[in-house]
Amino acid sequence: MTPAQERPGPGRRATIRDVAEAAGVSQSTASRALTGRGYAAEPVRRRVQDAAERLGYVPDAMARHLKQRVSRSVGVLVHDLRNSFYADLAAGAGQAARDRGYTLTLTDLGRGQTEEVAAAEAFVAMRVAGVIATPVSGAVVDYLDRHGVPVVEVDRQFAPAVCDAVVVDNHGGARAATDHLLDLGHRRIALLIDETDWTTGRERHRGFCTALEARGLSVADDLVVATGWDVTAAQTATERLLAADQRPTAIFAANNLLAEGAWRAASDAGLTIPQDLSLVSFDDAPWMTMVRPEVTAVVQDAVAVGAAAVDRLLTRLDDGSADLQTVVLPAPLVVRGSTGALRR
Repeated sequence: MTPAQERPGPGRRATIRDVAEAAGVSQSTASRALTGRGYAAEPVRRRVQDAAERLGYVPDAMARHLKQRVSRSVGVLVHDLRNSFYADLAAGAGQAARDRGYTLTLTDLGRGQTEEVAAAEAFVAMRVAGVIATPVSGAVVDYLDRHGVPVVEVDRQFAPAVCDAVVVDNHGGARAATDHLLDLGHRRIALLIDETDWTTGRERHRGFCTALEARGLSVADDLVVATGWDVTAAQTATERLLAADQRPTAIFAANNLLAEGAWRAASDAGLTIPQDLSLVSFDDAPWMTMVRPEVTAVVQDAVAVGAAAVDRLLTRLDDGSADLQTVVLPAPLVVRGSTGALRR
């Protein structure tokens, strides 16, 4: 047995450096092998663990916090806190983090990938324990994963094979909303959709199509309109739909911003909701119960989403080797006054 493989003398605890030397690997490899945070080949992992056992190595909690970036702070990356969904999500995450003894570091960004990665770099520099993100690409997860920082994707998924996620039942909620309109007799139903590249919009679009196809109805291309996330764009798109010779009798807006644009367009056109046009939204917002009639909506409990994301992240910190999990929360339809039976 070489000196590096012997237990340290009295009064000195074995260090990660001792373990690395005994196993013939770098300190970073030894750290990954012992913590499970990052990749280490199985033979290397066993060699390092054997060396740690021989040397009586016990990780130091403070050193673990400093060297492995495991602090008592959680990074939260959201896009556009002006949107009530993201504000409520952050509030739910903040309360759950405080209840578990963690602080919250919140970053509000636009939708650019460059800004997203810059925020991830800042989180790494701050040594946050982990990150909860509403990503716009897989770049932020890729960057944080390379630096050994656990991530939970929220609202949408880009890297299901890399990290955990918390989402709502977008498909089921969209299908329920569309089924509700179909049950009321509507057949010319327009869909205002933000996008279909992300899992969120893609699943809502799929739920809409599933409901129509289950009734033997085809999806009319002229009634599916991509508007992005802009209220004004949604209003303009709705104005065009309502000016058509065969205008829709109902509109399903795939998020609360698009529903606001549709509401404004209907009001400007002098239409009465729901007598002239039924409207349902995916995602509730405070204004929807302040107008008359109140707006029928698929309700996402954003506070619960944020809290579940924190719970998932802290579970991952406790057991980095556990199977990846996607938590799917329900998105129930709340029927209010903005939807009514088709007038024949």
